[in-house]
Amino acid sequence: MKKHVKNNVNWVGYIDWELETFHGDDYSILNGSSQNAYLIQEEKNVLIDTIWTPHRFDFVENLKKEIDLNKIDFIVANHGECDHSGALTALMDLIPDTPIYCTAQCVKSLEGQYGQRGWKFNIVKTGDTVEIGNGKKLIFIEMKMLHWPDSMATYLTGDNILFSNDAFGQHFAVEELFNDKADQCLLYKEAIKYFTNILNPFAPLITKKLDEISALNLPIDIIAPSHGAIWRQQPMQIVEKYAQWANAYQENQITVFYDTMWEGTTKIAHRIAEEIHQQSPQTVVKVFNIAKADKNEMMTEVFRSKAIAVGSPTVSNSILSSVAGWLEFLKQLKFKGKRAAAFGCYGWSGESVKILQERLRDAGFEVVDQNVRSLWNPKPADLDAAAPLVSALLA
Repeated sequence: MKKHVKNNVNWVGYIDWELETFHGDDYSILNGSSQNAYLIQEEKNVLIDTIWTPHRFDFVENLKKEIDLNKIDFIVANHGECDHSGALTALMDLIPDTPIYCTAQCVKSLEGQYGQRGWKFNIVKTGDTVEIGNGKKLIFIEMKMLHWPDSMATYLTGDNILFSNDAFGQHFAVEELFNDKADQCLLYKEAIKYFTNILNPFAPLITKKLDEISALNLPIDIIAPSHGAIWRQQPMQIVEKYAQWANAYQENQITVFYDTMWEGTTKIAHRIAEEIHQQSPQTVVKVFNIAKADKNEMMTEVFRSKAIAVGSPTVSNSILSSVAGWLEFLKQLKFKGKRAAAFGCYGWSGESVKILQERLRDAGFEVVDQNVRSLWNPKPADLDAAAPLVSALLA
């Protein structure tokens, strides 16, 4: 069922309350999500994106209820990833001659996923426009690497709507559609999680793109992303947040992450947390067991933090596999301007602290020399080493 966005623009997407993971199992969905597609009905009828492959047939049947498919003048594919393009095959089987406007990279993406089907592509780049009648036009804006090479946004003049694709979105189900109708705490939580886990690797590009969009001097009344709530109330608030988040963001927070075998590393983790509070009571302190907590939620806490401490016991001359995998994901997200420290227990060879320090440096952190390294269960003297470690993180 369509939902009204503004004037002759309607949402025709899919709200997925049951979705639990995304990008395979790489992104956790805790509050549902949506795939947002939009139908513009002016003198020309334009479909902005489709939805994910599993729901393609429902999408087409629902779209038929809103418009004679043969009256769709063209489709805009802002991004080729299958959560946006997944219904194209079913739709284009019915209207195969309908033009598709997208970037050159998007053609490669769509044909790479679905094969060469003879679709009529119209390749566009930043600044290209197409008239849709009633004095309105679409302006295309390439959004390369936000977060794929083919990504773009589409701006509708007159109604001043920016169809922003993956930028400014959230994996968050909002039946009422709009940001002012959403739970504000959850909206912010899901927006920062989305930025951290999907867009932060491209933060320098985001800063440049925000400047580029600003230079276009386009009035923006609504930002309509491809996932989550549509920003209609003070829409530039999310743009301002992106500008902050893309600039090596941090809060006054230090977070401790660890895994353990026989609880010795747990004791060190808790002592470090206590020491942070003692030395800097105004600093927010959080502690997570890497093997038990949600990895995307943890990365959001890394994003908020000015420093982290990471612990693992030594296992087979290395670190626990749970910590190793977590550190690889940490590296992928390319955090900037944060300090880190390492700690852990060992029974034999004791390499874990050194390995953790190396991995944290590889992930872009400024690693302090101070550490806690305990033979067997930590003794009082071992735990006392938490104080200089914390002092170094706070310096």
